[in-house]
Amino acid sequence: MKKFEYTIKDEMGIHARPAGMLAKEGKKYESKITITKEGRTVEASKLMALMSLAVKCGQTVEVQIEGSDEEVAYEGMKSFFEANL
Repeated sequence: MKKFEYTIKDEMGIHARPAGMLAKEGKKYESKITITKEGRTVEASKLMALMSLAVKCGQTVEVQIEGSDEEVAYEGMKSFFEANL
């Protein structure tokens, strides 16, 4: 299992457009990818679940990756967060 924390820099937080992009990115990998904010965890590939976290700018989330391609998924997700959120 690999994980990292990321503080959201997008001034709108994880709203509809980036949540959609994030869900699409999460579906690329076989590994289970979850995002946790303030004790609440959702799967990264589920758009409505991501939006229900209501992550705002400046809040920190933990991304956890577990599965057969976790190394590749870790690098991909970390790059995605840095480029888009």
